[in-house]
This record gives sequence, C-alpha cells and structure tokens, in this order.
Amino acid sequence: MSNLQDIVVREMKVNPTIESKIETRNIIHFIKNYVQSHSFIKSLTLGISGGQDSTLAGKLCQMAVDELKEEGNECQFIAVKLPYGEQKDASEVEDALAYIQPDEIITVNIKPAVDQSIQSLKEAGVNLTDFQKGNEKARERMKVQYAIASNNQGIVIGTDHSAENITGFFTKYGDGAADIAPLFGLNKRQGKQLLMYLEAPKHLYEKVPTADLEDDKPQLPDEEALGVSYEDIDDYLEGRSVSSESKEIIEKHYIKNAHKRELAYTRYTWPKN
Repeated sequence: MSNLQDIVVREMKVNPTIESKIETRNIIHFIKNYVQSHSFIKSLTLGISGGQDSTLAGKLCQMAVDELKEEGNECQFIAVKLPYGEQKDASEVEDALAYIQPDEIITVNIKPAVDQSIQSLKEAGVNLTDFQKGNEKARERMKVQYAIASNNQGIVIGTDHSAENITGFFTKYGDGAADIAPLFGLNKRQGKQLLMYLEAPKHLYEKVPTADLEDDKPQLPDEEALGVSYEDIDDYLEGRSVSSESKEIIEKHYIKNAHKRELAYTRYTWPKN
C-alpha cells in the first residue's frame, strides 16, 4: 500500500473481511448503547430510498428498536418516504419498507418546498445549476427528517458508509448530516453481505446505486458520477492493490472532499492559526 492508502484505510476503519453475524450484532449494540446513553431519545428517524444503504440501516435500526422495547425501553423506528414529486423507483421503496417493517411510516413530498426555495433564490438573482438543485433536494430531505425527529424526541440516522465517505459522495449538511452513522466502517460489498445475511430481497441489494438528485441525469449511477467502480473503491479500502488510474481517482476524491468530513472550524481549531 502507498502511504496515503495506508492512512485512508486506518481512517475509514474497513476490515478486509467481516463475519456477518458478529458485524450485525456490533452495529445493533452500537445503536442500542447510544439510545440508552441518552435519556431523551424515544425514536430513530431515517429516510428510506429503496437503495442498499437505507435498507440496511433501516433494518438494523428496527432490529435494535425491537430489542430495546423487549428490554423495557420506550423507543420506535420511524421510516420516512421523501419523494420529489413522483419517484421513479417508488416500488423499491415499498419493497424496502415491507422488508424493514418499521414501527411508523411518514411520507413527505419535498417537491413544493424545494421548488419554492429554488424560485425564491432565482427571484433574488441566484440561479442554481441542476447539480446545485440536487443538493437542495438532499438538504430538504434532511431538514424534514430532523423536524420529524424533533417532533418525536428522537435522532436522525445517517447511511454514510466508508465507500461513500472516502469519496465525499454525499451532500454536505444534506444526507451527510445525521446524529449517528452506524454503517461507517463498512464498504459497499460488506453492506451487501449483511443484507444477504439478513435475507433482504435480492433486487434491493443488487440495485444499481444512484443518488438520483439531478433532473437532467435521472437515475445516474454513482459509479458513472464518480468515475470509478465500487469494486475498486472497496478493494482500496481493504488495503488491496487497484489500478493506478483507479487509485488516482479515489485519492483525488478523498483529498478534494476532505472538508465534507470535518466539522466547522473555529479560530481555535483551524490548524493554520
């Protein structure tokens, strides 16, 4: 491994292999422990997109909440459907919900809020690109989740995992914002491995990953947007060799998007003071 790859592997906490039963229990324990350590928490909120990451996080949250309730703790899991108008993969969202079996389902169409925000900005002379509009959707979705969590004495669950974190493939203060991120430390193939172990419907973990935020490029595959495959990203995170081209792309993403992995600096924490 190169020096940078060695640093990244340590930072992203990905193990070369995982044992599904142990990893599942470790994640459930983390979720339960966090809830039990904060007396105000009565709910967990998560947006369900129908993709691998939210399906896995949602299933693990519901499993953790079921155990908490059996142990006498008051807690519920709230799954949120957050379409922008009509969602093209709405059937897969329903399949994910049927698999997760959440305590409660709330649907909020973000289109009116997003469109009004974009129009207000336009009237102020700020014309967003299609890509920037996509970020507005991601941030509106997170805003809604925090509103629901606040209304239910709860926290918001993030779906960020290490293959996403390394590339910065999330919207800052959008899907990158959350109270806990139980999937961190897993790469993409390991998330799939856990869904297989948890007997999820095959089409949910085989689904082509897409953020689906841009109107001009609906259902754009993540790998096309990133310019590198998850297979190569996963290999890199496991400390394996990848092609020099893939290595360069991955490390460029890592360096360029470092700011997304950091909290806001103050004059006391900025290292160049």
